[in-house]
Amino acid sequence: MNPIIDLGFISIHVYSLFLFVAMICGSFLAIREAKKQGIEEDFIINLLFYAIIFGIIGARIYFVMFHFDYYSSNPLDIFKVWEGGLAIHGGIIAAIITIYIYCHKYKVELLKTLDILVVGLIIAQAIGRWGNFFNSEAHGPETTLAYLTSLHLPQFIIDGMYINGSYYIPTFFFESVFCLIGFIILIILRKNKNLKIGQLTSFYLIWYGLIRFFIESFRTDSLMLFSFKIAQIVSIIMIIIGIIVLIKSKKNNFYNKEGNNV
Repeated sequence: MNPIIDLGFISIHVYSLFLFVAMICGSFLAIREAKKQGIEEDFIINLLFYAIIFGIIGARIYFVMFHFDYYSSNPLDIFKVWEGGLAIHGGIIAAIITIYIYCHKYKVELLKTLDILVVGLIIAQAIGRWGNFFNSEAHGPETTLAYLTSLHLPQFIIDGMYINGSYYIPTFFFESVFCLIGFIILIILRKNKNLKIGQLTSFYLIWYGLIRFFIESFRTDSLMLFSFKIAQIVSIIMIIIGIIVLIKSKKNNFYNKEGNNV
């Protein structure tokens, strides 16, 4: 797969294009839902702006930290985010910190805000993973053409998984699909009249935590902490936090038909 679209007067990195589309789609869904929840449009737009900016910075810093030997010798490469190297867990952590500070400043309920954002976040992750496809990264171990064919994958994915003379398992694709399924489930859950504040957030944390934990076991480019895959450690933490939020959400208010607290 060609990672660059050359228009003559400008070259567009497909990775960056997918990230841009992912952010637009996620932001659109968040803004639309925020209006239904009675949250001012200026608040959510400004929040998204800061969360996205610091999320990208956090994702990059997180990735660079675990490749410090390389980037300490090539410091200018730290800024080449279009070449890949954004760790989603770092982005999530930085974004949540930003959202917490912003919600605290304007006295807006954190969990309610996160419930609004996670629906757009997970579909953004599903879209963003395709940038990894064009960068030939975030794939699994070497495999055979026969095995990929047996999975009934679209031919263009099989062709794209032929990298430097070998075929690889498209873990990016599986993660994207499960994120899409999670998005659909969240949309369905959001329509439940008995939904309580924090339950969408808890579902996201548990669902994505489980997805990433198992997907990471197949990844060949994992960030490591000694002999442990750091993404699996963070995924376990996400699941635990998700369970805690779910238990505590039973004490929270319900959403009413319009989505506001009652």
